[in-house]
Amino acid sequence: MRLILSHENADFDAVASQLAASKLTPDGTMLLARRLNRNVEQFLTLYWDAFHFVRPSEWRKRRIDEVLLLDTQSLNSVRGMVNKPKVHVIDHHTQETPPQEWTAQVEPVGATTTILVERLKTQGVALSPEEATLLLLGIYEDTGSLTYDTTTPRDAAAAAWLLEEGALLSVVRRFLNIPLSAAQQKLYDALHAAVTWHEVQGQSVVVTGAIAPENFTDEIASITHRLRESLQPAGLIVLVQLDRDVQLVARSTTDAVDVAAVARSFGGGGHSRAAAARVKERQLDAVLPEVVAALSQAIEPLIRVTDLMSHGVQTVPPEMLVREAAVLMQRFGYEGYPVVTEPEGELVGLLTRRAVDRAMSHEMADVPIERIMRKGSVTVRPSDAIDTVQQKMLNAKWGQIPVVAENGQSTRPIGIVTRTDLLNHLFQPPSKTTTRNMRQRMLNILSPALWQMVLAISETADELDLPLYFVGGLVRDLLLDKPPTDLDMVVEGDAIRLGKILAQRFGGEIRSHKRFGTAKWLLDEAVWENILQREQKKEIGDRRLEIEQLPITNNQLPPTIDFVTARTEFYTEPTALPEVAHGSIKLDLHRRDFAINTLAVRLDGAFLGQLLDFYGGQQDLADGLIRVLHSLSFVDDPTRILRAVRLEQRLNFQIEPRTLELIEEALPLLDRVSGARIRHEIELTLQEPDPTAPLARLANLDVLAHILEGLVWLPETAVFFQRVPQFWQSEQWQAWLDEESPVFTYFALWLAALPEAVQRGVMKRLRVRKHTHSDVLACGRLRREWVTLPATLKPSEVVRLMRPFPVRVLLVGRILLAGSPAADLIERYLAEWSGVKTAVTGETLKTMGLKPGPQFGVLLEKLLAAKLDGHVTSEAEELALLDELLAA
Repeated sequence: MRLILSHENADFDAVASQLAASKLTPDGTMLLARRLNRNVEQFLTLYWDAFHFVRPSEWRKRRIDEVLLLDTQSLNSVRGMVNKPKVHVIDHHTQETPPQEWTAQVEPVGATTTILVERLKTQGVALSPEEATLLLLGIYEDTGSLTYDTTTPRDAAAAAWLLEEGALLSVVRRFLNIPLSAAQQKLYDALHAAVTWHEVQGQSVVVTGAIAPENFTDEIASITHRLRESLQPAGLIVLVQLDRDVQLVARSTTDAVDVAAVARSFGGGGHSRAAAARVKERQLDAVLPEVVAALSQAIEPLIRVTDLMSHGVQTVPPEMLVREAAVLMQRFGYEGYPVVTEPEGELVGLLTRRAVDRAMSHEMADVPIERIMRKGSVTVRPSDAIDTVQQKMLNAKWGQIPVVAENGQSTRPIGIVTRTDLLNHLFQPPSKTTTRNMRQRMLNILSPALWQMVLAISETADELDLPLYFVGGLVRDLLLDKPPTDLDMVVEGDAIRLGKILAQRFGGEIRSHKRFGTAKWLLDEAVWENILQREQKKEIGDRRLEIEQLPITNNQLPPTIDFVTARTEFYTEPTALPEVAHGSIKLDLHRRDFAINTLAVRLDGAFLGQLLDFYGGQQDLADGLIRVLHSLSFVDDPTRILRAVRLEQRLNFQIEPRTLELIEEALPLLDRVSGARIRHEIELTLQEPDPTAPLARLANLDVLAHILEGLVWLPETAVFFQRVPQFWQSEQWQAWLDEESPVFTYFALWLAALPEAVQRGVMKRLRVRKHTHSDVLACGRLRREWVTLPATLKPSEVVRLMRPFPVRVLLVGRILLAGSPAADLIERYLAEWSGVKTAVTGETLKTMGLKPGPQFGVLLEKLLAAKLDGHVTSEAEELALLDELLAA
């Protein structure tokens, strides 16, 4: 076996090198040193489950033939190591020389980790954030965070790539150990003793101050760094009296704490994570309380309006009649509407369901809603804290608060926050699932060309201020590590406008449907070239590829991208097709069938990779469950029953118990669904890699019997289904079948085992096409009539028998009649006899002076039979036989 080793008293470079080597050689075992530096030990204790290190205490003696030795050229003995193992060294200590019998790669860089990270990048190896962070610690510790003289450009480049891979600088800072001078240590002790903790907006902030030792000239930043490591606050404000001035140094570990806001209050500056100020001619005792008072300016609320709001809010005009508003509320289930004047776009009030219901009961159906609405203009902005929303709801008694643009120049709503949104945020238990890094997941799963397309569309949508999303099955499959087959997107706003702008920039054609708010972008090779040539070279995650290396003409790239305006829908009656209207992403997701299909990933601008999960889809994915969103889901659309089974079997999930109950209750409603809609769902089921499982499950749930009495699933049919893939994977059969699909094959095999009356009934119920109807019945006839065909049939007899049937019917016959002479005859007919033609044709007969008519067909058929059966083998023999036939 191969062992991956490093030196004793292992630092981060040693351990990080082991990790990188194991990513490059997965068959190697990482055995830790007996002694680890304290900060390394602490890091591994915290993140142990993210790696696969083996501690010496866990090591069990095994034969070690090969050693990969990292960051050292001294090999320590390990139980089980042969006398002279094969050793390969990777190191950056150029002053040492390894034994001659070893192989070595020793390069003058700042850290051994750098050498290995370069290989990870070249080979396109993906890293988790924990792995990237450990590797970055290895480089930073040995290069003094890229400040030591031994640092090279290669170290900086490797560190930059690790940051792209998700390395967390907050963790790196926490575990790097920077020694303090004696004067710094004295000041550190004084500051540590003076620490006070402050809780602001849910964030813990430390404020401390002390007088510097006499003649203090060292930096304060490193002391602040050590305090932050020790205390682990969200924010840290350090004040040091230096002669007659006070030096303020501030650090933050989270975006929620903007320490630059505090520094600016005292004439300083910086950025949100690091800032400073020099407070002139002031004493520490006077500055401390002012700093504490300024903390509220620095703390971001944990959740803002933008995190809860729904975009694309629907509004109503003040002149709308009460009865019209009642219809809207009944259709969409809203509890209220902002009332907005047109065309001014001024918010003048809020219409509530309670007011409408009372007006209807008082026979005020034909009065304008401005007479019953709550008048006023209560709004919030996207950046407002949730506390602000809560307070305004309490004060104004509005259950929905419209959201207006950040600049506040107009009261036209751009979104809305409802009481339900607020309650869900305040009281919904936290999900058991971890937060997913969807940006990194997309980067890992999508091809480089697809990722560049996502980035191009993301930038365009951001410029147009259009929230953009992946939704539904695409997101579900990404979370299940399955590559998507398309890039269809949902837009909160004008999807057609987005499509047109993209076509103007990158080419291609847009086909739009204004009524439905959809746009289809047709992509040709030129579009992909324009996408990939936005810069001469594109940074694609961990892969820097030349444009000519990117695939732009292969079948992995979608020919089109659909942009759909977010919408909601309502059912006027059970089983009817829904009516749709524009809505928000939350409403768009709510109309979907199952919780695992309600996930969305936001794509525009800075939001790229933000995962939305309003309905517990992540948890159902983790639990392997298929669950409907509400109890009337199958009543609204009974075809969801077939979709539930299809998803359950495809993903190897389980339909959860309550959903099973709802399926059973909704089965009688299948009788009211049109045959075409049921046929569509069955066709999708037959397109599954293995339709056997979902069809058997449909039968088990009594779904088939409710589609048509007598429709069943028989065990013998499963045997036939198992034979189908071998034919569709055969190049010969693919050529014979041309443009056909396996759907007919499975459908005909399924019905072939049923009585003909049931076959006809099923096809009538499903409203199958005329040629499908005749071909299915033909398959049954083949099964009944050809089972006794003798193997001694002449080729001409086989051709006359089989020529009337399309190839797809013959394939079904081939599967049904497997093992009989007829099966071999079908194969020989297609391979040897179906393409045989005579040299003599109708034109030949015309040149001989014969008048066209039925006689032509008779003569040509006899000539073909003679050629098939070997009685004639040349054109001369055909002409001779023709003379005999004419003479007769």
